[in-house]
Amino acid sequence: MICYQLCCANDHYFEGWYRDSAAFAQLQQKGLLSCPHCGFSDVRQALMAPAITKGRSEKKQPARPADNQPVSQETDQNVVPVQRAPLSDQMIVAFQKIRQTVEQNCENMGDRFAKEAVRIHHGEAEERGIYGTATEKEQNMLREEGVDVLTVPWVRRADS
Repeated sequence: MICYQLCCANDHYFEGWYRDSAAFAQLQQKGLLSCPHCGFSDVRQALMAPAITKGRSEKKQPARPADNQPVSQETDQNVVPVQRAPLSDQMIVAFQKIRQTVEQNCENMGDRFAKEAVRIHHGEAEERGIYGTATEKEQNMLREEGVDVLTVPWVRRADS
């Protein structure tokens, strides 16, 4: 098994475990990888620090990701990687139904989502269901304002 640090087009970083590098390349080429944060299928390998051992007599030190990548949760004796389980077929179908319902019943605000959500929250815009993208900073601002924000994995449509 090989663990890759991955990054989507929205700069979300996450780990992925694959049988070997060929398995990863095949899934990537077929567009079968997706970000667990936003569902985008534009996924690439992120820069990683290699695991380097100094010899059998010295304790192995796990490689650390670059500053802009997620860090594993540490315990006293070893490093426990933070992992997300791959989505099962049933979960993908459920997320596809959620996506279809959201697209049919809500207005896509794109990257204007956070601004419009605040306007709706303050009564400056018509109350309605909206969806779109928001940076982590924008999501935190919305929560501080008291706006309910829900992040849904955005998987490919069922018809694509």
